[in-house]
Amino acid sequence: MSLPTAMMEHYQTVPIIDTTGDIITPGFIDTHRHSWQTAFKTLGANTSLAEYFERYGEFVVNGGYSADDVYISQLAGLYEALNAGVTTIVDHAHHTWSNATTDAGLDASIDSGARVFWCYTFHNVSNFSHAEQVAKFKGIADSDRLSGKATNLGIAYDGFHPVSVEQTEERLLAILNREYNVSAITTHSLQGVWGVINSPESLHNLGILNTSIPVIFSHASFLTPEGAQLLRSTDQYVSITPESEMHYGHDHPHNHLIQDQAALGIDTHFTYSTDLVSQARLWLQYARLTLYRWVLENWHVPSNNPMSVNQAFMLATRNGGLALRRPDLGVIAKGAKADIVLWDGMSPGMLGWDEPIAAVILHSNVGDIKHVLVDGKFVKRDRKLTVENYSSIQQRFLVTARKVQAEWKKRPYPVLEGKYPLSNYRYEQVPYVDTVRGDGNGYGNQYL
Repeated sequence: MSLPTAMMEHYQTVPIIDTTGDIITPGFIDTHRHSWQTAFKTLGANTSLAEYFERYGEFVVNGGYSADDVYISQLAGLYEALNAGVTTIVDHAHHTWSNATTDAGLDASIDSGARVFWCYTFHNVSNFSHAEQVAKFKGIADSDRLSGKATNLGIAYDGFHPVSVEQTEERLLAILNREYNVSAITTHSLQGVWGVINSPESLHNLGILNTSIPVIFSHASFLTPEGAQLLRSTDQYVSITPESEMHYGHDHPHNHLIQDQAALGIDTHFTYSTDLVSQARLWLQYARLTLYRWVLENWHVPSNNPMSVNQAFMLATRNGGLALRRPDLGVIAKGAKADIVLWDGMSPGMLGWDEPIAAVILHSNVGDIKHVLVDGKFVKRDRKLTVENYSSIQQRFLVTARKVQAEWKKRPYPVLEGKYPLSNYRYEQVPYVDTVRGDGNGYGNQYL
């Protein structure tokens, strides 16, 4: 039976991609990220979380980035993610220091072509009052700026706890629950000594978990058993950012126990690479070691591998979609969004693969990615971004990066002594380790 003429003509105009021997996966989903920070790249190689707050965080940077700096830094960071096969990003956008910097980050998100859940941050900054922030948010929500775009509007807020219920309701709950059905809510949740609580218990007490809006708890470093139960009963998720939580010292001692309500994130991509496969691999091996160690410390011999490679892949793809209550993301299926990554199965590192998921999670690198599509459109093709005038964007970004980096290298490092202001616990110096014998500590002029 021959195909109808109209169908034949359609197929003749559709480009055909030879995928023989290659691997096709869904696009990866990053559930926690601050894309505007790209211009800081490599400056935070040896930082800690307490130092980050005083040197690179949203409050101390206020005034250090122009609107143009925010735009090009955000755009370059999102292109970096797309190049690495990360097609969906939950952006905790705390560059909202003014109307201009807010617009800059949102415009860059739209222009990037990535699927961005751009979460407008409400925060206490002296130059942009809460009333002004609310007015700006409402202006965006009521406009048609996101109509037909891959970018969605969400809310980021870190003031759920510790503050009073009355204060939170006054500032935020009217927007969250009564006026706007945003695409996502995200909050930093650390607990322990960190003083940035925003726990599932906190938000449940405010009536936020049992709504139609997905809530993502970034890090959930010291999640309690009660918090875990609430996540399961309300079907809300945490974003584990493995490398961030090791790099900065957040920690995540129990997060291997909540993987059924977890997805993965990058966090501050200026401190390490932006590809989610690296995070999935790192988390997989960390979770395995944690559970192996539990048996070894009881003087027994592990007889099985406690976590399959498939689970790491799920955390980086499907679970991200579920965290956003978007079953059409992170999968390849009828009705799903056409966010696709095609991997070179004949590259030196992938040659000879048998199990596709094992090949991607344990053997691939960004250089193996041939093509990336978002919503059926090529954003990377034949190993190159499809961005027009990308070289001019690179040069524009370098101007911002060199300016910002030069300014930050002039700034004195914070002195972290006495009590940590967010929780009143005392600072304590971590012992140094060194790869060279002697009295040094491994730091010198070549280190930032």
